[in-house]
Amino acid sequence: MMLKKGRVTLPAEEGLEKEISRLVDQWGADAVRDSDGTKLTKEIMGMTDKVYSKLFFTRGDQEWAKANLDQLQHFYLMSEHVTAHTEKVVIPIMKGYFDQQVKPDTDHDPKEWWEVINRTTGEVVSPEDWSYHDETKEVTIDNAKKWHRYTVSFLAWQLWDPVHMYNHITNNWDTEHHMTYDPHYPETREYILNKLRTWLEDHPDTDVVRITTFFYNFTLVFNDLAMEKYVDWFGYSATVSPLALQEFEKVKGYKLRPEDLVDQGYYNSPFRTPSKEFLDWMDFQQQFVSELAKECVDLIHEYGKEAMMFLGDHWAGTEPYGKYFKNIGLDAVVGSVGDGTTLRMISDIPHVKYTEGRFLPYFFPDTFKEGGDPVGEANQNWMQARRAILRSPIQRMGYGGYLSLALDFPDFVKRVEEITNEFREIHDHSKETSSYKAPFKVAILNSWGKIRTWMSHHVHHAIWYKQCYSYYGILESLSGMPFDVEFMSFDDIKQNGIPEDVGVIINAGDAGTSWSGDKAWLDEQVVSTIREWVHQGGGFIGVGEPTAHEHQGEFFQLADVLGVQKEIGYSLSLDKYNKQSEEAHFILADQYEPIDFGESMKYVYQSNAETKVLAMEEGDVKVAVNEFGEGRSVYIAGLPYSPENTRLLLRTIYWAASEEAIMQKWHTTNVQTECAAYPEAGKFVVINNSYETQQTTVYKADGSKEALTLQPMGYKWFDI
Repeated sequence: MMLKKGRVTLPAEEGLEKEISRLVDQWGADAVRDSDGTKLTKEIMGMTDKVYSKLFFTRGDQEWAKANLDQLQHFYLMSEHVTAHTEKVVIPIMKGYFDQQVKPDTDHDPKEWWEVINRTTGEVVSPEDWSYHDETKEVTIDNAKKWHRYTVSFLAWQLWDPVHMYNHITNNWDTEHHMTYDPHYPETREYILNKLRTWLEDHPDTDVVRITTFFYNFTLVFNDLAMEKYVDWFGYSATVSPLALQEFEKVKGYKLRPEDLVDQGYYNSPFRTPSKEFLDWMDFQQQFVSELAKECVDLIHEYGKEAMMFLGDHWAGTEPYGKYFKNIGLDAVVGSVGDGTTLRMISDIPHVKYTEGRFLPYFFPDTFKEGGDPVGEANQNWMQARRAILRSPIQRMGYGGYLSLALDFPDFVKRVEEITNEFREIHDHSKETSSYKAPFKVAILNSWGKIRTWMSHHVHHAIWYKQCYSYYGILESLSGMPFDVEFMSFDDIKQNGIPEDVGVIINAGDAGTSWSGDKAWLDEQVVSTIREWVHQGGGFIGVGEPTAHEHQGEFFQLADVLGVQKEIGYSLSLDKYNKQSEEAHFILADQYEPIDFGESMKYVYQSNAETKVLAMEEGDVKVAVNEFGEGRSVYIAGLPYSPENTRLLLRTIYWAASEEAIMQKWHTTNVQTECAAYPEAGKFVVINNSYETQQTTVYKADGSKEALTLQPMGYKWFDI
């Protein structure tokens, strides 16, 4: 008999005791939690087995913040570019910034901590040639070079916590702005630990301390219209302070420049190949954060409570795939589930007892309003997340926000009841055993490797970007496929070679980005190792502009492996003779409609006559296959997520691995459906990833098959 209770966390708020009691039964919740701006009553806390309570380490205590304004957190920010029309240039450094969040720091000498840079030449302007006027928030440059461009990199106080600010604006709050304080200062560090002990004593009914998160927020800066100006979910611009930078110099043996953090205004975006200086700063802060976080977690454990970290907000320094994360000793991680990719980002986290997902939509007024479609959002969210759960399950699920908003949408309340029951059903049938996986791994190769596991081509958590979706779709498709996926860097290959259990390597991204690799492809050891590996039987898949960096007459550095090259304007005099193959091919066997390549790629052509072109548009190669020694490669122009493209990628991977014969193990004939099997539990499930009724046939591991019909978004479990 299937369980109707458990594995679900309900966001609660005072004044809704009767409704919460009903939903605890309807959704089968065994835990309640508070949210930013809500409280739990004794009555609510007695309704479930567990109580989660939020904890902010570096905000929420305005008395401490106001009494220690010299210990608030900082940003390193860059002004807008200004063109010199005369030898005297005036730069308003706060132009485009929100003065309720950002304040230039003049307590620390700007001449020491700031940089004025001639962006035309890259030269640093001598401090003697510029001055700062605090009353106007302007830097004046003397002896400027006419018609050159200039910027100011300045240190600024962070006056308003960006997450509190976001919630404040989104929910129309009228509350005091939370200021954030910096634990690098010994007094603040001691205060945080003492405050934690007091908090633990004041919360005897709390079972799970939901840490939101630790100390430093990702980069989130607002403009002068109180709208997001710059957001980087991986950013470290808000982790700086003069004290921390001085400590860094002692530990690492050299001094960072403001430019190392401002990075020409790119702020070390993850799309940039990381510099040694930025990696050193990340390492320094990760070590500091993990050490202090461990002290906090040990204290939480001392009081007999679990420590759960939210994967988001103040998570800079706590990267769960980093080398220091295991030292923290967390019991659990909870994160927002935007899709299958972000679910895998959470579910694959090592060194914790369990993982939990916050499903969409959040109970915020931007969705729960007249004309909003919370049921539609919930359906799409669950349909994509379910694929990933079947491959790598989270142990718990829940929702976030303000329950009072969701209660006005009874259809949504009913839909969540169905989703929570289905979630428990997955765990009941699978019996916590692993689903069937192919006997080889798929490796994603980029400049970041393991630390950005399931995180490539993200700007902000699971947000769609035009420049990203054609690559992000690869991860989304993989999140629900029967493969173990490993994230590997170029340094990994240099130091350790290619692991024996890797059958296919995927390199995807635009030229010049960290995801494609940029200058990493100039490393003779990297290219030689991959060439040899493919020649001996490995599989290589390139999407977009793989292996791209102009060098020695070639743009795709592994054109010999891929069988294609890209014209960038240097070799227009070279005639190209792209010819599409008329033969049927294993990769395209399930393609009945034109392939969606997303933003696609132009000017790709055959680099040798043996390359088979499987798809072309306007004379440009879109899909090509090539054999290189005993190995195989595939080029694809772009791969947004869809059931059709998921099937295309599935076939591509098996073909590249030279394992076509085993693809039909636990395989469905209809591309809108998928199958996951649990041999140890003796069960398999077939799911419908569409909003329409689908008929499909599933092939079992023994070669037998079974036909079935699935309702929209439906599923069926069977005994093996």
